[in-house]
Amino acid sequence: MSTVQAITLDQVVDTARYPLSQLDSAEGRAVMSRARRELSASGCTVLPDFIRPSLREVLEQECAALAPQAHYDVETVNVYNIAVDRALPEDHPGRRTFQRGNAFVPRDRVPANSLIGRLYSHTAFQGFIARCFGLPQLHELADPLSGLVLNVVAPGMEHPWHFDTNEFTVSLLTRQAQNGGVFEYCPNIRSAEDEHFDDVRDVLDGRGERLTRRLPLHPGDLQLFKGRYSLHRVSPVRGELARHSAIFAYSERPGVIGSVARTRQLFGRVLPEHLAAEGRAVRGDRLLD
Repeated sequence: MSTVQAITLDQVVDTARYPLSQLDSAEGRAVMSRARRELSASGCTVLPDFIRPSLREVLEQECAALAPQAHYDVETVNVYNIAVDRALPEDHPGRRTFQRGNAFVPRDRVPANSLIGRLYSHTAFQGFIARCFGLPQLHELADPLSGLVLNVVAPGMEHPWHFDTNEFTVSLLTRQAQNGGVFEYCPNIRSAEDEHFDDVRDVLDGRGERLTRRLPLHPGDLQLFKGRYSLHRVSPVRGELARHSAIFAYSERPGVIGSVARTRQLFGRVLPEHLAAEGRAVRGDRLLD
């Protein structure tokens, strides 16, 4: 990992196309305006070739070296990440279950001087992301495990349909699957006021083509996504290579730490910080997950 210690942000990111340190330039305003427009319309925007081509091999190799440290566990889940035995009406979409076989490398296993580690903590990157989402400021998660993770979807596995607990996600594809592993999403299929169970059920039952979009992503592409209201998944991975993506988690407020149950589900362990924070979380809506 020491080979990248001296690399500057300008060498990592195509700053001619994405001027992170000159956000008020004409180019910077144009990039952020497009991002905000697409996020408002569909809850998703992609910044292609965000990472310079000369470093994509380094990016892939660093993350591939981390992948064996992922917590791997096949679980039976539903789209709301609630207990699968929870009492729900017979036709409720929360009763549809899937096998979740993707895995996560937690933040405390990601070296701070890796490309994704340095990008996650860079203030210029954080400021750029905040303004793309139309926010005054973003904070790194105080969670020692889930702030920055590497998502690994092995061949034969998938990340099934789900909603995110947080309102927005920032991810960077670091290795593409040979086949499959496509990001699919249903823009704004629900709102803070309405779960739209009928539409969600249609997607889960294979009748949701009208609601579903497929997004081609390539290594080095940065994706900004509002996953709280958009049902989404990574389709089954085929071939010999696992799909790898870095997930940068931020919050509008400082001090955010994940729940004990969700943390144990994702990483197979919890730390004292999670136990101390349990019960303090305040939600901004009444959605299921």
